[in-house]
Amino acid sequence: MLRFVLARLGRGVLTVWFAVTVTFLMLRLLPGDPALALASTNMTAETRAAILASYGLDQPLPVQYGLYLGQLLQGNLGISFTQQIPVADVLLARLPWTLLLAGTALVLTVVIGIPLGVLAASRRGGLLDRAVQIFGVTGQSIFVPSLAVLLLFLFGLRLGWLPIGGAYDTGVYGTAWYGNVLRHLILPAVSLMLIQLGSYVLTMRSTLIEALGEDYVTLARANGLSPARVLWKHALRNALLPATTLIGLQLGFLVGGAVLTETVFAYPGIGRVIYEAVTQLDYAVLQGAFLLLALTVVAANMITDLVYGFLDPRVQT
Repeated sequence: MLRFVLARLGRGVLTVWFAVTVTFLMLRLLPGDPALALASTNMTAETRAAILASYGLDQPLPVQYGLYLGQLLQGNLGISFTQQIPVADVLLARLPWTLLLAGTALVLTVVIGIPLGVLAASRRGGLLDRAVQIFGVTGQSIFVPSLAVLLLFLFGLRLGWLPIGGAYDTGVYGTAWYGNVLRHLILPAVSLMLIQLGSYVLTMRSTLIEALGEDYVTLARANGLSPARVLWKHALRNALLPATTLIGLQLGFLVGGAVLTETVFAYPGIGRVIYEAVTQLDYAVLQGAFLLLALTVVAANMITDLVYGFLDPRVQT
């Protein structure tokens, strides 16, 4: 088990390093001048040179990369170009909102996806099964911002049932604040959930159909157990193992999807930070945000591998 954990840990470290390196290089290819975020367009050449020097951007690219890695090893994400505060403070202020959004979408996906997958598998070939398959394929084909804009237009602008942006309204306090936050959360969470729900339902359906064809299910039926007991207690337990893996993988997609969803709904999470930092060429914030996303995805995958390895020791070999 220890060798299995160390192997996953080593792979995770390499993945994070690769993500950090690619992010660093890609940001330097963005068009524009980061010095403009701190000064006017009519600044002198001396002013521009001084600004770039203060952030080490006047150094050759390998030197900048070495300095950046050195800062990371010390736990220093740098200073935001535009806000002039540590990048860690910028991200920590927004991270709870992204966790709330992604966590809510994940819970909704599991709570809705398991019953839908079970119903579709238990009625294989029926009308409900076909409807679930169409929904699953359609859900995987929709672009996240497109669905978000559609929900925003329908329920926010046309019907006016839900807020069209932000995480809460100003001037709301006490217990009413939590209800206000929930109302703002509905549209972004539902749009993010619907994109992930399709693949989760289809996975649950296929794994459960496979489990229902196993010998132990036939034996359970021969022993006189009710169809519901066979389905929910025996077949579902084994079908949940691949679904558990998918939950971990979907967490990475949820975090990535949250970046797009937050931009559409002006939700103040990490995604909104990335959008604002791109418009301002704030390299430090972008590097820190993408590092945080990479760590989240890698951690989710590692936890999934460990859980899967614990549930099925055969994968440790």
